[in-house]
Amino acid sequence: MPRQNLADLEAFAVVAQEGSFTRAAARLRVSPSALSHRMRKLEARLGLRLLARTTRRVATTEAGERLLDALRPAIETIDRQLAELSELRERPSGNIRITASDHATRTLLWPAIDGFLRRYPDIKVEINAESGLTDIVAERYDAGVRLGEQVAKDMIAVRIGPPLRMVAVAAPTYLEVHGIPQTPHDLTQHKCINLRMWSSGGLYAWEFEKDGQAVNVRVEGQVILNSGHLILEAALAGHGIGFLMDDYVVQGVETGQLLYILEDWCPPFDGYHLYYPSRRQPTPAFSLLVEALRYRPT
Repeated sequence: MPRQNLADLEAFAVVAQEGSFTRAAARLRVSPSALSHRMRKLEARLGLRLLARTTRRVATTEAGERLLDALRPAIETIDRQLAELSELRERPSGNIRITASDHATRTLLWPAIDGFLRRYPDIKVEINAESGLTDIVAERYDAGVRLGEQVAKDMIAVRIGPPLRMVAVAAPTYLEVHGIPQTPHDLTQHKCINLRMWSSGGLYAWEFEKDGQAVNVRVEGQVILNSGHLILEAALAGHGIGFLMDDYVVQGVETGQLLYILEDWCPPFDGYHLYYPSRRQPTPAFSLLVEALRYRPT
């Protein structure tokens, strides 16, 4: 096969992965128009339409998806072999792509990766902070970070953080006017600050547990937000009861700006895990990152 065909097939795989000529061109360091022209020439040579173009995105056709399925294993093998060659260098190198929630990125990933990058200047790390669950195989991520309960069984999971806890909180000024809920079901009589889920678009049902009894509550209120930081601000301002990760609110509780509610209904749960496909052989750079992130209780 001519060398140009190999390069064009690699470019096609990047376009299919990104779903955008603009983003793919940025990764390949070419212009979007040149990349689009290149894909049309590839389609002409093959006599098949590989990409369906709209004004908003680029998607693979049935032929394009079948070609992509055939290319993925070969591209992964080549990437892995190239990464393994870095072992012959004095300093580890390679590119690592990770998808994680904003909360996990802020509290765990970035603090650890900050020092990691300084120790290994030839390793590049890309983090995509998003709330929805991502197919890391289809999107060609090396790994993802999610709560332990969200990791699929066919993935290798490495714990990278301590147990977490969701807590209900409110400003003292709100509670003085509206009273303090005594059970989770009492929340239906209060103004609560709802969370809009990025993945499903629905509202998050608040989850409580006590003495083995699990209770999910659908709450109501004037405010719906899709960010933990905004929910914290709304709770501090007295707009109602918020339900957040404990580390968001601990400072407000310590200063008396917020009070815990139903604390005995808010037990800890399994924390964040780094996960990756069990069939993928980790590169030296990725193995170093796993060890840097691995949770070691003190």
